[in-house]
Amino acid sequence: MRRRRTEERRPRGRALAACLTAAALALLTACTTDDDGAAAGISTPGVPGPAEPGTLRVLASSELTDMAPVLEQVREDTGVTVRLTPMGTLDAVDMLAKGKTDGQYDAVWLSSNDYLRLRPEAARQVVSETPVMTSPVAIGVRDATVRELGWKPDGVTWSQVEEAVADGKLTYGMTDPARSNSGFATLVSVASALSGAEAALTDADVREARPRLKEFFQGQQLTSGSSGWLAAAYERRGNVDALLNYESVLQGIDGLTVIRPRDGVVTADYPLSSLASTGAATREDVRKVADALRTERLQRRITDTTLRRPVVASVAPAAGLGTERRRELPFPGTRSVADGLLDSYENELRRPSRTVYVLDTSGSMRGDRLAGLKAALTGLTGDFREREEVTLMPFGSEVKSVRTHVVDPGDPERGLSAIRADTEALTASGDTAVYTSLEKAYGHLGGDEDTFTSIVLMTDGENTTGADAADFDGFYRALTAEQRRIPVFPILFGDSDRAELEHIADLTGGRLFDARQGSLDGAFEEIRGYQ
Repeated sequence: MRRRRTEERRPRGRALAACLTAAALALLTACTTDDDGAAAGISTPGVPGPAEPGTLRVLASSELTDMAPVLEQVREDTGVTVRLTPMGTLDAVDMLAKGKTDGQYDAVWLSSNDYLRLRPEAARQVVSETPVMTSPVAIGVRDATVRELGWKPDGVTWSQVEEAVADGKLTYGMTDPARSNSGFATLVSVASALSGAEAALTDADVREARPRLKEFFQGQQLTSGSSGWLAAAYERRGNVDALLNYESVLQGIDGLTVIRPRDGVVTADYPLSSLASTGAATREDVRKVADALRTERLQRRITDTTLRRPVVASVAPAAGLGTERRRELPFPGTRSVADGLLDSYENELRRPSRTVYVLDTSGSMRGDRLAGLKAALTGLTGDFREREEVTLMPFGSEVKSVRTHVVDPGDPERGLSAIRADTEALTASGDTAVYTSLEKAYGHLGGDEDTFTSIVLMTDGENTTGADAADFDGFYRALTAEQRRIPVFPILFGDSDRAELEHIADLTGGRLFDARQGSLDGAFEEIRGYQ
């Protein structure tokens, strides 16, 4: 039971929700620069920028920021500047469906339009689409693990992967399919293969495959809202055997054998699409850009730069990309099947989440800031999953209380109502004991390999009392190995110190989220992909 369907979610204003390659870390700045120093058009995430003659404002899947050097060449060839606004694919579809792209964007460029087609109100906004490149879902397995399993990469099937998981010989990470198209495409690939579906998945196929899928997802030990963070967490932790993602992402990670399962995959085709709300001149610019991207010269540059596959037959894939054909697994044919599959994944198949929300309720939070925090947390209860454990730990000069609630599948509203009541009871007082409160959160959590465990830190100011940064560094280093794998996701808000929060995120393997550029509820929702 998913708390909210995709079309019911509030816009999150999230910077990253679909997969990111390492190059996509450039999202944190307003633009990217190619090797020659020429500025490429990357807008601040979620902000399209003003309309300008000769410029296309393109709502794009987040990972496409690695196309900056190619788009600079397109500008030189056509005179058209492409300015990407990165966003998670499912959020972009939601914007289209609600008509929020009208007058804001001139084109859309997603990893796939398959999910878009399941939503007629979104599909009507698109009047043309031109595939630019492809990348199939794949499994990147540590070279040593491949040898231990005795696998021949060209012959591996999803059933063999499931068997290795069941035998305790394989663990992996993947992005959250409710927020990342790479994660959703992976979920569809696994469900289609393990169900034995000969055509597009049906509800009956999902029901039939549920026992095998539940066993398969017991092997998932990392989740993420972005592929960039997933890859960094994989290398940091060192105890996960594999990653499931697009081939282009996996090819860029050292020490992985990239396997395209023999029984089939779902492939992203990255169509550049014109919008119905635009005029003839704008659509002509979209056509010029699409034609330029499909020239042999730029197709070669795309595959060499991004490790995606060309769509022009005369251009060979970059070195290292296998040429053996694989069955293309069909996408679900109806919206109800897609949503049902997501519901099953979030509330039954995946490991449950366990999160401590360390919340600054010091005196500086009085008034609008505390009201904003309460509104954001209350809204977030609509997104909590069944079996999820949520701990609220408000602090000022010290931790004020520790209240833990579980969303019981038998009576989810009971836990959600309790979280809302505790949220409403929050009051602002005291100084700001950031590090002392984080130490308390780690003490509460201990170590637990059976859940996705994390700490969310929200503060509007600097640490002013209790343990300092050096104290916390020493505390963290003394934790057990399992506890050190628990990331902290700080939220930059109000007058909080970016350097201080970045250090906490870097030390613990988390990621900083900026509520000053978007909104507090948007930051909380974006973090959901990492829990």
